[in-house]
Amino acid sequence: MFLRHIPFLKAVFMHSITAYGGPQGHLAMMLKTFVHQRRDVTEQELMEYNAFCQLLPGASSSQTLTLIGYKRGGVTLAVATLLIWIAPACILMGSLSFLLQYFDQKALNTDIFKYVQPMAVGFLIYGSMRAFRISIRNLATGVIMVVSLLASYFLKSPWTFPCLIILGGVVSNFSDKRIPDFHEKPKKIRWTNIWLFALLFILAGFFSELARTHDWITRRPFNLFENFYRFGSLVFGGGDILIAMMLEQYVSRAKTQFMNAEELLTGAGIMRALPGPTFSITAYVGGMVMRSLGPGYQLLGCILAPVAIFLPSLLLVLFFFPIWHNLKKYVVIYRALEGINATVVGIMWAATIILFLAIPHTWYNIAIALGTLSILFLSRIPSPFIVLACLILGWLM
Repeated sequence: MFLRHIPFLKAVFMHSITAYGGPQGHLAMMLKTFVHQRRDVTEQELMEYNAFCQLLPGASSSQTLTLIGYKRGGVTLAVATLLIWIAPACILMGSLSFLLQYFDQKALNTDIFKYVQPMAVGFLIYGSMRAFRISIRNLATGVIMVVSLLASYFLKSPWTFPCLIILGGVVSNFSDKRIPDFHEKPKKIRWTNIWLFALLFILAGFFSELARTHDWITRRPFNLFENFYRFGSLVFGGGDILIAMMLEQYVSRAKTQFMNAEELLTGAGIMRALPGPTFSITAYVGGMVMRSLGPGYQLLGCILAPVAIFLPSLLLVLFFFPIWHNLKKYVVIYRALEGINATVVGIMWAATIILFLAIPHTWYNIAIALGTLSILFLSRIPSPFIVLACLILGWLM
């Protein structure tokens, strides 16, 4: 049964080594790969998955991809999907914690990635336009989209996204949209996931505090797991908010400074140049925090931190998604989906504008962005080939 999913897992792997642009960029690439090319999910399903994941703490693009795997093959395939998605970026970022001391800092700013950002702008425009066509059907959803765009652009709070999602759902409930007949069977709620999430949260805190107060020799791995499990359970707003939390935890507040701000920001900069989830920076930080204890502990930190940060995302999304699915038969939730999807479109357009303004507005950057957009609309060339072409172009030019 598992063998028939190998083509899907190959597509996940190719997505993991070519997905740039942060959560919204990842969504645009998912539209191209898993909707239009492979047809694993429909456009409406993908938008619904992404909107639902915005309501949860953790890595939203990782949770969205996990749900695609869950739809295809249940919990086992969902877990395999998540592991394949996070592995390449985490391996690269974990390796960086070992190799950073051997690198010339200037050499890290290689030009091979200089066309990646304009390419990501092209993907974001493509995803935003496709999502606009799917979700914006009337004046009300158009207004919700514009308000979400402005709020996402000007308000940088980690609570902005979930608050906008909830507000969009409330506003769209003033419509008189009729709910269709649902013929799907209710999904079984796996209570084990939420109990395991809560148990791990309590145990991680208990053993971390026990290790600290009793000054265990092995206290640092316990503290590391608790820190990142807590981050993964509470963080909203993506990688930028996570970086701020790690800066406060391991640089500003730490009695013994585990790493300096320059080292953390160097890792953050390199993470942005690599494909895959932004939360992969935890593999680098985990290694840096444990490096003073020797290579064995450093390798443990590279593994322990990403496991701890992604585990809450997995448990929460697999627990709450069946509940969300079952609630859709109620008119309040069904009407809310219209506003929630419109909010997601506004957030995507805001991300597009922010990234576009962040790149130099040279003629070749604009040409790369428009060329990427044209290829996505006018051809069936897979996303990995577009990314590879931009990397080769950066290397040659």
